Amino acid sequence: MATLLASPPIVYTGRWGNLPNSRVMASNSWPPVTTKSHQELGFHTSQFAGLKLRISQPPPLIPRRSSPPIVARRVCPFTGKKANKANRVSPSNHKTTRRQFVNLQRKKIWWEAGKRYLKLRLSTKALKTIEKNGLDAMAKKAGIDLRKK
Repeated sequence: MATLLASPPIVYTGRWGNLPNSRVMASNSWPPVTTKSHQELGFHTSQFAGLKLRISQPPPLIPRRSSPPIVARRVCPFTGKKANKANRVSPSNHKTTRRQFVNLQRKKIWWEAGKRYLKLRLSTKALKTIEKNGLDAMAKKAGIDLRKK
């Protein structure tokens, strides 16, 4: 069995001045470091019985939500129109990408078959098409069930 020399423990905390082969230990190191013996950690016997073990405290756990929040997309449900990627061109011809969003409007539209108003979020192009073809025909073509709303 190898003999163990009593020397201060060498702990690498992630800093350049505290590499495993140097015996310099930072007193104000981040993250906070605590020193515990093997009895405090719950070990009955250890080959390092006289030495102290340094354990850094993990950051506190933040509880996560089970699912991400539901966010309304900027997509027209009737026409399927969505945002387009385009370039913003400066006077020096420097191009940066930007988004061209759909002109979505919140409207209350009278639904003749259901004898009630529907609150819809749709594009202006869809509004013109609904005026031309009718709400039922447009919803049937898009595969939307108006009875749910």
